[in-house]
Amino acid sequence: MLSRTADHLFWMARYMERAENTARMLDVNYQTALLPQSAAVAQQGWAGVLGISELTSDYSARYGAIQPRQVMGYMVRDERNPSSILSCLRAARENARAVRGTLTTEVWETTNQTWLEFDRMAADGSLQRDPAAVFEWVKFRSHLSRGVTAGTMLQDEAFHFIRIGSFLERADNTARLLDVKFHALQGDFFGAADQREGEYDFYHWSAVLRSVSGFEVYRKVYRNVITPEKVAELLILRPDMPRSLAACMNEVVTHLKLVANEQSADTLRRAGRLQADLEFGRIDEILATGLHAFLTQFLDRVGDLGLGISRDFLVAA
Repeated sequence: MLSRTADHLFWMARYMERAENTARMLDVNYQTALLPQSAAVAQQGWAGVLGISELTSDYSARYGAIQPRQVMGYMVRDERNPSSILSCLRAARENARAVRGTLTTEVWETTNQTWLEFDRMAADGSLQRDPAAVFEWVKFRSHLSRGVTAGTMLQDEAFHFIRIGSFLERADNTARLLDVKFHALQGDFFGAADQREGEYDFYHWSAVLRSVSGFEVYRKVYRNVITPEKVAELLILRPDMPRSLAACMNEVVTHLKLVANEQSADTLRRAGRLQADLEFGRIDEILATGLHAFLTQFLDRVGDLGLGISRDFLVAA
């Protein structure tokens, strides 16, 4: 496969996944904001949305103080924000258009229609009327895109690069979400000793779980009260949790092996080592050194992995 084609497929998948992840964060934060809470906690929630995407400084420079409606507008339909849902869906569509001949008709039409319909929704006031419905629509379209890809595409190199892009992006987002949400509890999290009571209790952790469709999964796996340690364990180490770091890295390594070439041995080795660290890791060991330190290192390793994949397979930026 031409490296340029692989590059477009990889980024098409990453942008579609990023749009869904942004919709998930905004949806949960919007729903949580409707609960009784102090102004400081509400402000912290919206600041967290910007922090996850590393957009706090850009937002502050353009809008100043954090206002919920402005944050939502900035993260949903701001064309100057490269991580807004509008920008991500446009980028996914443009990458798909560049490799139209490699995709099945169903995959192309799903991606193209998603962009066209969202562009219309962004202009007709849908976000102001019913933000939750907009976020649900984005999540549904992302699910549809993944389903159509798995159901209609030949499982060749094109398919593998799409899957690598999806799960690398998902791993990055889950780690960022955990880091920001646990940072709201304290600077670094070492376990139960320093838990706060009050507002950072059931609703905080259930919101974290709902943002990754993990609330019902948590109840099924642990069957008890929601605790920060178990939330971290579920979203980091459980390979049967679809959006966990372990599950994402299992998928990345599986598909990297299928597209391996002479240049990719070191990238595959680093991916396999990261996968092994998660497969054989224990949550008490992770918390003993601090969750923030672990997640920061994980994000650095995922970033290096993305650079390695670009160097070995894709067109240089």
